[in-house]
Amino acid sequence: MPEGDSIHRVARNLQALVGERLEVETPHPRAAVLNIAERLDGQRLERVEAVGKNLFLRFEGGLTLRSHLRMNGRWRVRPRGEPLRGRPWLLLRSRELEALQWNGPVLELSDSILRRLGPDILERPPRIAAMTYRLLRASGLPLAEALQRQELVAGIGNMWAAEVLWEVRLSPWVPVRDVSDGDLERVLREAHRLMSSALGGSRPARRAYRRAGRPCRRCGAIILSLGQGDANRTAYWCPTCQPPPRSSSSTISST
Repeated sequence: MPEGDSIHRVARNLQALVGERLEVETPHPRAAVLNIAERLDGQRLERVEAVGKNLFLRFEGGLTLRSHLRMNGRWRVRPRGEPLRGRPWLLLRSRELEALQWNGPVLELSDSILRRLGPDILERPPRIAAMTYRLLRASGLPLAEALQRQELVAGIGNMWAAEVLWEVRLSPWVPVRDVSDGDLERVLREAHRLMSSALGGSRPARRAYRRAGRPCRRCGAIILSLGQGDANRTAYWCPTCQPPPRSSSSTISST
């Protein structure tokens, strides 16, 4: 699933269409039934912003289009008039450019989800205190799972949770209640730093994510993995650099 840095990158690319009156089409039949094109066609795009994993396109007249890419969605901005292959969910055309959104399971004319999202990890400056407070309200959750709850912190997904916790040498399995406020702040600042760096350039080589069975780049121990939480997202960690809490060490094994 595209995480916060990817969505901020899309928002940055779509800035080229801001200020233009757009031609709007929904070639895919699942998008056509949403009546998005009928309401947005010919309207001026005033602003594009990313919040966590959500993209908001704000048009004149108070209309807002929300896009969430889930697992397989993607956006592309290209010169207008290039051959179109397949049926994108959404097509936005300016005088010179066009933006295409493919495989987009979530398109809606609403920004109501903003009321349910935590602070964006990529805000400048990040609201560390507000995010820490929200995480502490989920004190019983394992740390990696809590970091991915978008109502607590918006923008961190499975990959960045694994990478950040490897960097700060904390187990994905430690309950939030057993992490000091200082360590929670350290995790959040590192997440902001790493994701901001990736947004400004390319993502660094993975240290833990999807490296199960391979040696840790820091100590050489074998990276472990195991499904975590109700969503069964796979946690990745080094058992030496990120030892699990003692109470759970006997129940955690690699897959």
